[in-house]
Amino acid sequence: MVNVTFWGVRGSTPCPCDANKRYGGNTACVSVQAPGQDPILFDLGTGLRFFGESLGADEVFHGISLVTHLHWDHVQGLPFFTPINRPGASLTICGRHDEGTLADAFADFMRPPYFPVRPQDLCGEITFRDTDDETFKFGRARITAANVPHTGATNGYRVELDGFTVAYISDHQQPTDSDVIEPSVLALCEGADLVIHDAQYEPHEFAMKSDWGHCTVEYAVRVAAEAGAKRLALFHHDPSHGDDVIDRLLVDARGFAEGTSVTEVIAAAEGTTVSLNLAAASA
Repeated sequence: MVNVTFWGVRGSTPCPCDANKRYGGNTACVSVQAPGQDPILFDLGTGLRFFGESLGADEVFHGISLVTHLHWDHVQGLPFFTPINRPGASLTICGRHDEGTLADAFADFMRPPYFPVRPQDLCGEITFRDTDDETFKFGRARITAANVPHTGATNGYRVELDGFTVAYISDHQQPTDSDVIEPSVLALCEGADLVIHDAQYEPHEFAMKSDWGHCTVEYAVRVAAEAGAKRLALFHHDPSHGDDVIDRLLVDARGFAEGTSVTEVIAAAEGTTVSLNLAAASA
């Protein structure tokens, strides 16, 4: 069984409030876990703190984080990830950076006066792996990284583990001058058991922010359907969208998915776990 758990589902900025209690207000962080396999994390947003709290106090953490890009909402949880501040812990951080190395980027924003602790000050070992278009192994997992259109250097990821495939496309610029979906995105999502995809905007919002690096719910469904994916999780919710708005967008998305390969659409919510197992695969 492969368990995919959402710890942070927002884009742009943390926004916890009464209006979004059900879906949550922390920024992007998703875990992929399976028995006998070190954890795989998508992004290091503020949801990372809650993933850390889910681990045992005496557990020595070893894992990998697949960071899509270096915007604050995808990295600002690292300083608050308690398990990496324990002796013997280790974390490999993968990502794409077009203005230097990944290690340099983290050293720039995690230092005084912005934060009192530097990555090298933590008790655990953090290793940075600059990752462009490539495929590599982590334990039993086969991980593929590829460029995704956004507003700067951005990766999407495909994780194949124990016979299941999870694709993670957290930030995706919907084209305004073409109907063609980026081939790299379709390749990452091809036949996936679960696609986690940017679904930040309603159509009227996209009309005003068409070059801000995101897409509509309808486009997210289209990506999953054209890739022949089975399940879709709407992700990177706009900070202005309360639970009622996301509920409505979910209804719309399920309508768009009718008659396609996408048999289930959910809206990602903090604390939700999607379990991929043989029973679900044969359903």
